Amino acid sequence: MAGVHDVPIRDETIRLGQFLKLANLIDSGADAKEAIADGQVLVNDEVETRRGRQLRSGDVVTFGGQNARVG
Repeated sequence: MAGVHDVPIRDETIRLGQFLKLANLIDSGADAKEAIADGQVLVNDEVETRRGRQLRSGDVVTFGGQNARVG
C-alpha cells in the first residue's frame, strides 16, 4: 500500500478518534467525531463510524487521502 506511514502507539490498542489526532490526520477530537460520524474514515478499507473502535498494531486508517498504520 503506497503512502502509508507507521504511527507507534504506547499500548496494545488505541481508540480511532485518538489515533486520528496522534497520526496528524485530523486536528481535534471534535473534527474526528464529525469525520467518523460522516463516514469519511476507513479502517482496513472499510467505513468505520464508531469513534471508540479499538485499533491494534497493523490496522490501517485512511482519511482525506492519507493512510496511517498503527505501529
